[in-house]
Amino acid sequence: MNDNRVRISSIGALVALAIGVLVAVASPSQSAAQEVHRNFVGSIQLDYLYLPGEDNRDGNTLDGATVELSLKLAVDFSERVSSNVKVCFSCHGFELGMAYFDIRVADQLNFRVGRFIPAFGEFPLRHDPANHRTSDKPLPYDMGRMVHLREWNMSVLPAPWVDSGVEINGTQYFGDSTQLDYAAYAVAGPSGRDDAVDFDYIEHRSLYYVDNNSQPTVGGRLAMTTWLPGELPLSVGMSGMYGTLDPSNRLDFLIAGVDANIRTPYVTVRGEYIWRRNEMFLGDDPTRRFRYGPKPDGTYDNFQTKEGFYVEAEAPVREFDFVLRWDGMRRRGNVLRASQLSDDSRVWRYTGALAYRVSRSLRLKGSYEYYDFSDFGAVHAIHTGIAGAF
Repeated sequence: MNDNRVRISSIGALVALAIGVLVAVASPSQSAAQEVHRNFVGSIQLDYLYLPGEDNRDGNTLDGATVELSLKLAVDFSERVSSNVKVCFSCHGFELGMAYFDIRVADQLNFRVGRFIPAFGEFPLRHDPANHRTSDKPLPYDMGRMVHLREWNMSVLPAPWVDSGVEINGTQYFGDSTQLDYAAYAVAGPSGRDDAVDFDYIEHRSLYYVDNNSQPTVGGRLAMTTWLPGELPLSVGMSGMYGTLDPSNRLDFLIAGVDANIRTPYVTVRGEYIWRRNEMFLGDDPTRRFRYGPKPDGTYDNFQTKEGFYVEAEAPVREFDFVLRWDGMRRRGNVLRASQLSDDSRVWRYTGALAYRVSRSLRLKGSYEYYDFSDFGAVHAIHTGIAGAF
């Protein structure tokens, strides 16, 4: 394992050197300065979550009103060099969502350096509230609007997952009907303490954007889009991410996912599945730390698995967009004594949503969600909101 990490660090140094050379080559000289193009965009969503019949004095659900704000500045310095800077504000406070340079060598080779959203899954590509028609995100990517979010420690991989590092990506076209996209990256990765049993999202989004263990998390994505007869795009993709989450580099994690979607003039159908396995710190006395005792052989499993999925259909009808979604999550593995979850917990959610287009850039949103928990009672949730882009 240590040899592998040394090799990863060496690869990172070589990539950094290559990027430095590319910057020197791609940057125009003062005598050949080119016009700089700037584009400023943003989106805002105000959403109100009402839980009829629920007493939320324990604060385990972020009900009531929340605002999601996104502001982005894109700058094209030349045909080969561009930069994006983005800030967002939501239930987690202010976050630097982007701060990176893109250095384009060709369609098939682009270097991204800085702070960005590593390529994983399909939904993070449209995570801004103005880019999707429901108030809430699918459960595998939910960040702060999930019911019982604190007991579940949120989702599998909250979107947007923002990280610092380097990514190499590109696109290869095969004729006029097929497109292959790839991405590979090395980033700081998720954070957790030495005695962690799960990711610590507050630490990951702390004021200091630094790696807690000085070892990169590596990952990538491969997606293919083909146009079926009738110009119907069908896309399939797969993603993966691997690293350690604790300062001592003892607790490994692995995340894998697959996704698919097809778009027709009448309906768009999407689906994703994400699976995560991470090691847990057992401690000197697991009997005192965990709720469930050892296996028949006297040992404890030192890992948990967390998986989630969603399937949704979106149908536009004039000024309206109708959405039906079924999503869910499952967590398996021992739990701390204070946890309200069992060693095999699951939640299903059923959503019906409607978005009305007031103008080209402004939509009214409404949705009803029914949560079916294995460890808690069923919950009804109603969202009303307004979202717009500028």
